[in-house]
Amino acid sequence: MSAGLFGLLDDVAALARLAAASVDDIGAAAGRATAKAAGVVIDDTAVTPQYVSGITADRELPMIRRIAIGSLRNKLLFILPAALLLSQFAPWLLPVILMVGATYLCFEGAEKVWGRIRGHDAHAAPAAVAGEDAEKTMTAGAIRTDFILSAEIMVIALDEVADQAFWSRLVILIVVAIVITAAVYGVVAVIVKMDDVGLSLAQRSSTFAQKFGRGLVTAMPKVLAALSAIGTVAMLWVGGHILLVQSDKLGWHWPYGTVHHWEEGVHHAVEGVGGVLAWLLNTGVSAVIGLVVGAIVVAIVHVLPFGKKAKH
Repeated sequence: MSAGLFGLLDDVAALARLAAASVDDIGAAAGRATAKAAGVVIDDTAVTPQYVSGITADRELPMIRRIAIGSLRNKLLFILPAALLLSQFAPWLLPVILMVGATYLCFEGAEKVWGRIRGHDAHAAPAAVAGEDAEKTMTAGAIRTDFILSAEIMVIALDEVADQAFWSRLVILIVVAIVITAAVYGVVAVIVKMDDVGLSLAQRSSTFAQKFGRGLVTAMPKVLAALSAIGTVAMLWVGGHILLVQSDKLGWHWPYGTVHHWEEGVHHAVEGVGGVLAWLLNTGVSAVIGLVVGAIVVAIVHVLPFGKKAKH
């Protein structure tokens, strides 16, 4: 009986070691997948603060919380099941869906550029003045934009762990969704509340704390304005890059191949900073593609007669 007991304990220990190894593998794979999607995560972080511009201080964190919950719901309830099912049964549809989402992202970015050119942004009423309905509209817009960025993040992560078993992929992507959402909206919350931190420091007795606090209060509107501009560029960049990469996967190789050829040339032509310049080239071309595609959609929606009628 003791031999049987020790044998059972050995089996349990072996299973425990196997489970621990599986957890380690899942953690490592989740880390790789998160790192692979880091570029889009940065874009998501840059895009979001513009949606709380004009919100009163007491409404900033509740609004960010609502956007974060919407983002997590996007990832776990919609994007994750769809991505897993499509990757399992119809992987050829994923590039098409991503390109549709990317076109919407380009439209969002180009529409903001068009609004600034026409001066509409300068006359827009802050959400705090426009009321609760405006806040709900801004939150819904942020969640819609997040849906596209979240889809790109999850598909990039899925591609990184495509060789894993189905259940491992599921667990890894759940971990990625939670970690990325917490990281993005945690950073956004810190950014938008820095002026409140500065105001609190400015009321301290320490001279250094007062100067630092006043500096924060002065700097944060400029930082938020810069992030708004970066967020607009990020929409165009990410949208254009998705179109570039996914069109290559669908068989239209010329655009991506041309940009890649330019990148290689720049990378090898300039020593030391060639990699950075190649990345900047790809980013710039992607942003231009996003702006062109977005401008076409903006023209259809806002300029052409049938677009105006559809809007009304």
